[in-house]
Formats: sequence, C-alpha cells, structure tokens
Amino acid sequence: MYIFLLTFFLLYGAMHLYVFLKARAAFAFGTGISIYVILFMLIMVLAPLIVRLSEKHGFEFLARLMSYAGYIWLGLLFLFFCVSIILDIYRLSIYLGGALSHKNLSAVIPSARFSFFLPLLFSICIAIYGYFEATDISLDKVTIKTSKIPKEVGRLKIVQISDVHLGLIVREERLKKILQTVKMAEPDILVSTGDLVDGQINGMGGLAELLQGINPRYGKFAITGNHEFYAGLSQAMDFTEKAGFRILRGEGLTVEGLVNIAGVDDPAGNTNELYKGISEKELLSGLPSEKFTLLLKHRPLIDKNALGLFDLQLSGHTHKGQIFPFSLITWMYYPVDSGCLKPVDNCYLYVSRGAGTWGPPIRFMSPPEVTLIELVSQ
Repeated sequence: MYIFLLTFFLLYGAMHLYVFLKARAAFAFGTGISIYVILFMLIMVLAPLIVRLSEKHGFEFLARLMSYAGYIWLGLLFLFFCVSIILDIYRLSIYLGGALSHKNLSAVIPSARFSFFLPLLFSICIAIYGYFEATDISLDKVTIKTSKIPKEVGRLKIVQISDVHLGLIVREERLKKILQTVKMAEPDILVSTGDLVDGQINGMGGLAELLQGINPRYGKFAITGNHEFYAGLSQAMDFTEKAGFRILRGEGLTVEGLVNIAGVDDPAGNTNELYKGISEKELLSGLPSEKFTLLLKHRPLIDKNALGLFDLQLSGHTHKGQIFPFSLITWMYYPVDSGCLKPVDNCYLYVSRGAGTWGPPIRFMSPPEVTLIELVSQ
C-alpha cells in the first residue's frame, strides 16, 4: 500500500510539473502567477489525502467537494498529459526530420500556445463525454453451456457486479441505476467480486438498504477486493453483510445442490491479521467435482495449480483501465483485463469492467457493466 502511494504521488507530481512547464511556455507568466499555479497544483496533488482526512474527521462536505474537484482534475490532467505527449512526439519528429534533412520545417511545428490549448480542448471534451459514459451501465451477457447443470434446471442465471466503489462519488443515484440493471437480468444468484465500497465508508446511510432490495432465490455472495481492506475490513464487512451478502473468505459451498461457489480474499490484505489466505487448490479440492464450480477472485489472475478444479472464475479489479489509454497499462499487467477468456483445461475466466468508478467519475472507452452469466444445461 505504501509503495503504491509513494509511486502514485511521485508520478502524479511529475505530471503536474510537466503541465506547469507547458502552461508557462504557452503564457510566459511571471513569478506571481507561477506561485498561485504551484499552490493550486499542490492542493490537487494532495487532494486524495485531504479527502481521506476530511472524511475521517467528519467534514463530509469538504470531503465531497475535494473528492469531486480533485478527482475530476486528476482525470483532466491525465487526458491532457496523454494528448500533449502525442503532440510533443510529433513536434520532436518534425524537429529531427528538419535537422536530418537540413530543411527549415518550423512552419509545421505547432506553437507553444497551440500545443497547450489543443490538448486542453481534447481533455475537456473527453472528460465531459466520459462523465456520461460512466453512468451508462450496460447489461453484458455471457452464455456457457455445461453438462454440470441438471437438465431439469435448464438454465441458471448468475449476475455479477464488481468495483462499484460506493463512497463519496458513487452514491444513491448511481447505485439505483446499477440495481435497476441487476433487476432487469432477473438473477438466480447475485455475486459481488470485490471493491463494493471505496477507500473510506463513513456516511453510507441508505446504500445498504438499497442493496437489500435485491433478493435472488439462491442468494447473494461477495468477496473482498483491495478497497475493502483500504476502507477498514471490519467496516466493509459490516456494510456488505448488512446489504444481504454472504461473504466468502477462503471458503466454498454448494448452493441448493446446483452449483459450487468459492471465494478468496484479495492479496491486498495479506499484511492484515484478519486476512484469510488459503491455496485455491486446497479450497476447490474440497468441493464436489460433479457440480459446476464458480470461483470468485477479485484480481484476474489464474492460479495454474487450480486449473481443472473450477469451471468459471469471475474477477474484476481492472476497470479495463477506466480511462483510455490507461487501459494499455492494465492490459500489459493483466493479459485478460476485460471480457471472457477461451477455456483452458475447461476453465473460463470472465473479467468485469466494473459498474462504478474509482477516482475520477469518468470512463472513456471502458463503459460500466453489470454481467449476466447464463449457465445452460447441455
């Protein structure tokens, strides 16, 4: 956690320095304005910490204000940085091409001011679009034919929600949209594959009650994600249980004699004395192999030792990058960062893009989803 925070603030600070230098080159402002710009950027860099401390000490209005301001700024800054880097690469290519060909190509090199305003315009447009994309929740359907579902049952509908991140930004309005989509799917089983809550969960009144309104006939099951541990595990577990979920932490069970469901803790908690670590092979080996086995695991990594012991692993965590081109980074770390992997040793992996947002309330080229997995007897 501390390494992540140190890396985040170093990179975020470096991005601010880059944007500051771009702005100063564009406007040539003096020392006085520079100080004001630096102070503003320093507040934005520290905004996540200000949010955390404000909420911890009960200053909810300040926490929510800084959450929106700081995280929207983060999204804008990231988009500006990406577009600006592309423009800088173009400028450098023209400069090098002119130097190598001994020609003056300065006429086709964008000015410093143009190089600032073009990324700014793109960033604002994408952020506005991304704000509405983040609220446009789709129902993605996956059908798996299996002989492990009894023919008299025919079809079992499992609905997955993941990475909702209930907190200061994702509140009642967004949760109602998510649950409306869940109801449309008419699930037999509802599962939450982690990060149901965000990094701090004070002031969550009424949200658990909304989740209580979903009552599939075979139950609701949840696992921990990394943010459950960041939020404070006991608070997160209390909220999830109040919402009506049975939390699977290194345990599995057979639901109504139809399907096995097993869940594991996210490794973010392995420094926490409440972390329940168990090998997936040991966990899954104890379940009846003739039943369809569903493994709930927050991060989309397959344990090779567990291959052949489960039929479908449901994961989340990646958000498919949430804001393109960050999705390129998540794809490099998680080869399957969204969607369904073709079966390996008769095991499937499905990775949800998530229903909520972390940080900026923006999604770009990564729309939120609720997933309907239909297990069909064959």
